[in-house]
Amino acid sequence: MKKDIHPEYNIKTKATCACGAVFEVGSTMPEIAMEICSQCHPFYTGNEKIMDTAGRVDRFNKRKAASSVKAKK
Repeated sequence: MKKDIHPEYNIKTKATCACGAVFEVGSTMPEIAMEICSQCHPFYTGNEKIMDTAGRVDRFNKRKAASSVKAKK
């Protein structure tokens, strides 16, 4: 292996999130600033929202109801 070509690995790099959470991680960077982390991400916090774009679920239910009425006749 060649000497002096690898970056220095920091065992205790300070990673700071926009929400204020601070973590210690291993990295080649001295400090890390991130926008989102596991403490504020909606998937991990349980605040995930399912968006119904343009009423697609309602339109599907109307079509399903209409087709079941036609099938009964």
